[in-house]
Amino acid sequence: MKKSLLIYIFILIFVIAGCSNNKGEKAVEGKPVEQSDSKRLVIANGTDVTSFDIHNHNTTSTEAVHVNMFNYLVKNAGKDGFKPDLAESWENINDTTWSFKLKEGVKFHNGDELTADDVKFTLERVAKDNTLLEYGAYKQIKEVAVKGKYEFEIITENPEPALLNRLSRIGSGILPKSYIEKEGWDVFLNNPVGTGPYKLKEWKKDDRLTLVAFEDYFGEAAKWEEVVFRSIPEDSTRVSELLAGGVDIAVNIPPTDLQRIESTDGVSYKTSPTQRVMMLVLRTASGNVTADPLVREAIDLAIDKQAIVDSLIGGAGKVTRTRVTPGNVGANEDLYGTTLYDPEKAKELLAKAGYADGLTLTLSSPNGRYLKDKETAELMAAMLSEVGIKIELELLEWSAFNTKYQERSFGDMFFIGYGNSMFDGSLALDRLKFENAAKETDYNNPETETLLNAAESNMNPEERVKQYQKAQELIAEDRPQVYLYQLEAITGMNDRIDFQPRLDEMFYVDDITLK
Repeated sequence: MKKSLLIYIFILIFVIAGCSNNKGEKAVEGKPVEQSDSKRLVIANGTDVTSFDIHNHNTTSTEAVHVNMFNYLVKNAGKDGFKPDLAESWENINDTTWSFKLKEGVKFHNGDELTADDVKFTLERVAKDNTLLEYGAYKQIKEVAVKGKYEFEIITENPEPALLNRLSRIGSGILPKSYIEKEGWDVFLNNPVGTGPYKLKEWKKDDRLTLVAFEDYFGEAAKWEEVVFRSIPEDSTRVSELLAGGVDIAVNIPPTDLQRIESTDGVSYKTSPTQRVMMLVLRTASGNVTADPLVREAIDLAIDKQAIVDSLIGGAGKVTRTRVTPGNVGANEDLYGTTLYDPEKAKELLAKAGYADGLTLTLSSPNGRYLKDKETAELMAAMLSEVGIKIELELLEWSAFNTKYQERSFGDMFFIGYGNSMFDGSLALDRLKFENAAKETDYNNPETETLLNAAESNMNPEERVKQYQKAQELIAEDRPQVYLYQLEAITGMNDRIDFQPRLDEMFYVDDITLK
């Protein structure tokens, strides 16, 4: 690594450390954080929820709030398989038909009873409306056939080996048909109604969202009287609020602030794995500089991913050349834990592509959504400049970034982190199928396409895994997405609570208890 880049990294780390240690220091002054037995839980996120339309967002931090308001048909228990949620039982009748029976007596927050008609309304909406962001993950559903008040069948277009995975994630919370049809979507989006243990009390956009216990919940009674999700984009402010006792949980703690937490009685932190892979998303269609595979390879080789993990996020990550990481169906572990870094070869590739004198690209990045996202984007820009790629950096607050993301209006490339709430290669690679890649990567490799389509409907588990693994090898060479590292979560918490961060980054608040 060149001396000038090393100097840049040291300066960046120094600035980060200085900012983190100075802001909010007066709020604690070495005093222990007060402990209490209050039944009010406060969680500090880096961003606000984007919408209450469960079908028209694909943001993990939004779903982490929604899971307390809406229920799925089934819950994914990982190695323990799938467990009942709204569905009492289910059976795979044949390759394209699944039979379900709902629990009886489940009520929505407005008092309506849950029936099979609500399931049909919910799933067919997302399966048939191609304008919804979650359409791609549910279009496999051909029909929901109601067989009785509490019984229904889900019929898929083709064999669907991952249907239960789909029904246990974003977009599968069941909506109240009668309420929405009577009041309209605008009313629902301002006054959302679900079946979850908590219902909405108040939402002050970009500030805080407050939930209260739903007394008629069909399961165990809610453990908290009130739950507040605060939106605090600034890392240092979230940490200061934790140290001052203003929040019980704070996400995305910078490694440079861990000493402050360790030296304050009453608070602590946990480092835990997540499903999230940080990456650069590149345009591959003709007319874009990044359409040239040599340019995309040069970008990959110019970025020292391990240095980012070590210098910016304190080792809280694992380099990878795939998004399908271990623990997911179809993972290619040969691509995990490996990275490519060769700036000299990157220069050669650029020269071969006709850019011996350099080129200019735009890079859009969120600011405050992920751990050290702004600083990572700045460091990558510096690394790319070392091989002759000048970066015009666009830093956006999450709401503005998310708008461009939904509109698919980014330029050459953008920086983002994708989770995998399905724990299956299908979701991780779905955005790279040709029909889903338009105006994002525009990726079009017929061999990859054939493998992904075959794996999606292959009921043979072993063959399906091999198809996904081969597809990942092709994607790693084509580089429509340049994978950087799998992110670990660093979560700060008040010692009055017992909380184990989840791999899927959900906040099931009734799993968080007072000690």
